[in-house]
Amino acid sequence: MEPYKPDAAALEAMKGGEGVAVTESKEWIIFEPGKGKKAEPDILFYPGGLVRPESYAPLALSLAKEGLRAWIVKMPLNLAIFGEDRASRVIETEPGRDFIIGGHSLGGVVAARYAVKHPEHLKGVYLLASYTDRKGNLRGLTLPVLSIVGTLDGVLNGNAFEQGKRFLPDKTEYAEITGGNHAQFGSYGKQKNDNPASIPSEKQLSITVSLIVNWLERLEPPGGGSPK
Repeated sequence: MEPYKPDAAALEAMKGGEGVAVTESKEWIIFEPGKGKKAEPDILFYPGGLVRPESYAPLALSLAKEGLRAWIVKMPLNLAIFGEDRASRVIETEPGRDFIIGGHSLGGVVAARYAVKHPEHLKGVYLLASYTDRKGNLRGLTLPVLSIVGTLDGVLNGNAFEQGKRFLPDKTEYAEITGGNHAQFGSYGKQKNDNPASIPSEKQLSITVSLIVNWLERLEPPGGGSPK
């Protein structure tokens, strides 16, 4: 099946801007904050199923502008389920740094599964229009979790989302973006079976980034002090 491709906004974001440098390799795309702005943790991102990784460039660029280095991890056949352990390659290249992991849709499901197997390398998990399953059971771990959905999402399986809550910690933070849909967590145009959003994609992106950044600021950083 042909994957969803990045739209014009995503292709523009791939150029970087405001001091953010973009580096692409065979395995990932890195959005590096400007000099003196780099904070921890680094952001590991697993793309949604059958969505080209460049489609998430606007999200990664916006996070990098906040001082957070973002890694979009490329997946075999554009399906994270075939590349669950690829985050390990990133972590191995940056020993000593802190990471959070997450993703969009299927990417979030697989990111949670990775977190269950490798919690010692992570500081948290975030889910965008996604959920956890039995293989991604985070309930017994101490990792904080953020779950964000759009209220007009027509793709996310509502039953799987509700059932997945039993695999999340009690202190999981849930957020809804009023008027947001499924596809606008990325930047690849309309998605089959999705509902039209009632807010612009730029607004959904801005809210998503703010929710992630604010969540990170509330996390207890290693050794105390500010995570920024």
